Amino acid sequence: MKYNRCGKSGLLLPQISLGLWHNFGSVDSFENAESIAKSAFDKGITHFDLANNYGPIPGSAETNFGKILKNNFQGNLR
Repeated sequence: MKYNRCGKSGLLLPQISLGLWHNFGSVDSFENAESIAKSAFDKGITHFDLANNYGPIPGSAETNFGKILKNNFQGNLR
């Protein structure tokens, strides 16, 4: 994955990010969100766009992504 420097801060961000609004905010099935997240990790995605207002229930995208991380990647994250 190629990373680009962001502004003057020196922060490096990947060129590709996965936005988690529609598929993670309880609009779609949890299984579909889980499949998308696993595929993204397998392809090297390391930046995930979340916000506390994503989902029909505010915060549901964050909650669902947290469940996916806990169920599938716990112990593999730093």
